[in-house]
Amino acid sequence: MTAPERPMPPDFRALGCRQCRDGSVLGFDLSMAFQPIVDVEKRCIFAHEALVRGTAGEPASSIFEKVSDDNRYRFDQTCRCTAISLAARLKMQSALSINFMPNAVYRPELCIRTTLEAADAFGFPIEQIIFEITEAEQIQDKRHLRNIVEYYRSRGFRTAIDDFGAGYSGLNLLAEVRVDLIKLDLELIRDIDSDRARQAIVRGICQVARDLDSTVIAEGIESREELKALRDLGIELFQGYLFARPAFEALTEFSAEQWASWAD
Repeated sequence: MTAPERPMPPDFRALGCRQCRDGSVLGFDLSMAFQPIVDVEKRCIFAHEALVRGTAGEPASSIFEKVSDDNRYRFDQTCRCTAISLAARLKMQSALSINFMPNAVYRPELCIRTTLEAADAFGFPIEQIIFEITEAEQIQDKRHLRNIVEYYRSRGFRTAIDDFGAGYSGLNLLAEVRVDLIKLDLELIRDIDSDRARQAIVRGICQVARDLDSTVIAEGIESREELKALRDLGIELFQGYLFARPAFEALTEFSAEQWASWAD
């Protein structure tokens, strides 16, 4: 299906990965921290999520306050290229999960060019890239989002819904958009070991995910009790402070003892 025509922003133009990496198209620089998504059963890192930071490790909020409708497209493109270049430099072997803003993508076949250029320039395989749609961003056009996701998947990228259960669309979004991964919002996870309502909701989401051939990731894990409850529900992929905080321009490694303690 061809993506519907949408009005281009005044500054829309083809961007090169070099422009995006040096911050020239934004007027400010940024960098990334990486937080692992772990497979406890297989004792391996499934992916690293790229999280925007300032160049000295400043929090994401200090960067997002500089983002507006006027530079949203350029910001989205810069984040992608920065994440890919750092992942390649760090010799990341896992998947790389990149958040993207659906409302910043005007024509998927045009907006993806810089990503493909960066992947090629740095030798980072596109099959290792996961694009995360944040459900917390209000989707203005679900049909347009479906076209973006379908186009990205046709080019070999995997896709995910981030913060599922926290946003505006909920299950309606799954009815419109097919994704490879569903990341449960931390509010569904918190204290799930002692909350029957949350257990019932997550159990239902896991069944829906299985029916749709999607894999569930539980994010925001802070305790071993939460981890055990989620494993009992059949979830295998996890992210959160229990395992590691985001590492600025670095990748986290785990010891055999750590893997063993989580698998118990």
